[in-house]
Amino acid sequence: MPRLLIALAGLMGAAGVALAAAAAHGSDASRLASASAMLLFHATAILAAVALLARGLLHGGIGLIAAFGFVIGAVLFAGDLTLRQYAGHSLFPMAAPTGGTTMILSWLAVTLAAVMAGKE
Repeated sequence: MPRLLIALAGLMGAAGVALAAAAAHGSDASRLASASAMLLFHATAILAAVALLARGLLHGGIGLIAAFGFVIGAVLFAGDLTLRQYAGHSLFPMAAPTGGTTMILSWLAVTLAAVMAGKE
């Protein structure tokens, strides 16, 4: 699982940088800047979660749920904004808010994982 999360974080980071470049060079590309930020911030959070899991500082199961929640949430959020920018329609109704809510819940899961660490 950690290698998969690291690979996904790498893909998210690369996509985040690409979207930042597109936002900087495109007209009316504020959606891409937001998508870029969510991917970059959460790619870093995933790497941190993997490191904390390896050190036993996060509860294993809850920590993994949080890390995968970061992946799912950021991809939904950024994917929806990017699709709206380039295709003119959303991924599915409420995709971006669903992604945002998933990221919020994942941060709360990190909190719980920290509190529960060592109680496994």
